[in-house]
Amino acid sequence: MLKLTPKEISKRSALTVNPCKTCQPVGAIYAALGVHNCMPHSHGSQGCASYHRTFLTRHFKEPAIASTSSFTEGASVFGGGSNIKTGVKNVFDIYNPDIIAVHTTCLSETIGDDLNAYIQDMDLPEGKIVVHANTPSYVGSHISGFYNMMAGFIRYLSKSTGKSNGKTAIFPGFVNPGDIREMKKIANLMKVPFTMFPDQSGVMDAPMTGDYAMYPKGGTTVTEIVEMGDCKKVLALGELTSEEPANVLERKCKVPYTLIPLPIGIDATDKFVMELSQLSNEEVPYELEEERGQLVDLMLDAHFYFFNKTVAIFGDPDTVLGLTRLVLEMGMIPKYVLTGTPGENFVKLAQELFEQFGVEGCTAKAAGDLLELHQWIKNEKVDLLLGTTYGKQIARAEDIPFIRAGFPVLDRYAHSSFPIVGYKGAMRMVQAIADTLMDRQDKECSDEDFEIVM
Repeated sequence: MLKLTPKEISKRSALTVNPCKTCQPVGAIYAALGVHNCMPHSHGSQGCASYHRTFLTRHFKEPAIASTSSFTEGASVFGGGSNIKTGVKNVFDIYNPDIIAVHTTCLSETIGDDLNAYIQDMDLPEGKIVVHANTPSYVGSHISGFYNMMAGFIRYLSKSTGKSNGKTAIFPGFVNPGDIREMKKIANLMKVPFTMFPDQSGVMDAPMTGDYAMYPKGGTTVTEIVEMGDCKKVLALGELTSEEPANVLERKCKVPYTLIPLPIGIDATDKFVMELSQLSNEEVPYELEEERGQLVDLMLDAHFYFFNKTVAIFGDPDTVLGLTRLVLEMGMIPKYVLTGTPGENFVKLAQELFEQFGVEGCTAKAAGDLLELHQWIKNEKVDLLLGTTYGKQIARAEDIPFIRAGFPVLDRYAHSSFPIVGYKGAMRMVQAIADTLMDRQDKECSDEDFEIVM
């Protein structure tokens, strides 16, 4: 089908084709799944919850739990107050979570349901908690839903006693459990006491034990979220994902924050490590220095396969910016850089990277779609495509080598379990890029150039 994509680009202002994002509730559910013993709750129709759970399950290959207010025609007309009150009671009675995290949908937002009023009017069991966030699907993206849900937890729970607990809150951004595990490893090596929020490791990559656990052992606890109000600092990773919840915590509890890029590649990981070093007053341990040196060595060893190769990168904004920085460090040219999430700050940050590395003729766009990316590639082909599963159709139509990274990866296994952040994550990405480009060379070269040692 995509072979029929026209080469001629038509200007579109009110139509998205093949979107490079999904809707806010997907991100809201993912944020809630990073809280221990939490049940995400979709305030809308059953179909919404089913789609959002399926989307997450297909990526993580793990069950993504969520309950729903199950709107009918009556709720659509008269409001969903009765539905959510009954639903919350049933969820606590049957599934017994510690906390329910309610997010809205298009329908409940359109009819104007007041979640705050509904929650205040609930007769909750002792020790149980309900929080909410407004996440209308018709604005923003799953990234917006993710940080809005984070902000919802903070608004309801975080408190300041006026006495610092000496911990640092680390907001990891919208990343996979494998990335969170790598961030935690680095923070532990730097001897920084921290709270990771949210923390989907141990939840969306829980081990097979033979017994089903609705609430696996992982996740940030409610107590830890409450105590974030006494943290000495927030380290907010991902300039376009983590700033809003960090702002909310600063306004509410006067906890200062530092906003840095997602630690993908050498420079961004260096920033993360040095911020941790300043917090702990510890020297960088040899283990991290060794990893960094191995990454640099790998880049140098294979540089002639990367140099001046063009690449198109698409996906979530902070992930795309991180991968853009990495390929620039490798000597590649990020010809096209695109995210479906709205926000012109993405374009500004991408252009700053182009200027920093002295590359020209590169295009960056926010709120874009994959039809547009495909048309750009039709007009000027690239050597490599880097992004989510939805790029496989473009790669097939244009015969371009393709590497899957970010969210979602629906057609392969284990991507969510391995990091792309940190020095080790960058090594994994460099190796994947080298392998893919070298596989293409093997495929296309003449018999006399088909070498065992390359």
